[in-house]
Amino acid sequence: MGDALIVTIDGPAGVGKSTMAKRLARLLSIPYLDTGAMFRSVAWKLGDGAWEWPEERLEKALAGFEYGLSGVGEDSVLSLNGTPIGNEIRTEEVGMWASNMATLPVIRTFLKKAQQALGAKYSLVAEGRDMGTVIFPDAPHKFFLDASVDERARRRFLQLQGMGKPADLDALKEQIARRDDQDRNRAVAPLRAAEDAAVIDTTDMDRDRVLAVLKEAVA
Repeated sequence: MGDALIVTIDGPAGVGKSTMAKRLARLLSIPYLDTGAMFRSVAWKLGDGAWEWPEERLEKALAGFEYGLSGVGEDSVLSLNGTPIGNEIRTEEVGMWASNMATLPVIRTFLKKAQQALGAKYSLVAEGRDMGTVIFPDAPHKFFLDASVDERARRRFLQLQGMGKPADLDALKEQIARRDDQDRNRAVAPLRAAEDAAVIDTTDMDRDRVLAVLKEAVA
């Protein structure tokens, strides 16, 4: 990683990783890497059911994917083949597709290389599910954010409402619990905190308090 500063923020769906990573990256004046968006972009680009494709077909499709990163903090822009990735990937349906994709070694291997290539090029705050355990195991600052399923569903509900997207709180609770089970129990790179990560339960913490804890630890 050279002289690049790498900060990792991992945790389950809906815990607020993206918000915290963006704000911390802004404070540090470095880019924010949304690795979940990389999985979602693959799922969105390839479409429903692509996780059932033969491995050779997936490898051929992925060979045409190239990611770029620009900007700082919340203004960071992740692009795929030169096109900025937008809110088209932010539906719960695409989120489930991405979770299915994430169980495939061919997908994880490809995106691991893509993420590490970005980390070798830029200082960044990397947010995802296995940043501290698999992608950047030597990162000097690692965090694992967690919160109850009810609280995470409430946060995602408010997020989707703010984006003008339809949202059902009970359905979100069910989807988040299902994704937790799949993410924590998959055979490849299951969701867990790195042994040297600071684990922060954010259930009863507001965003400013969480950010203050992160900032103090990195400073």
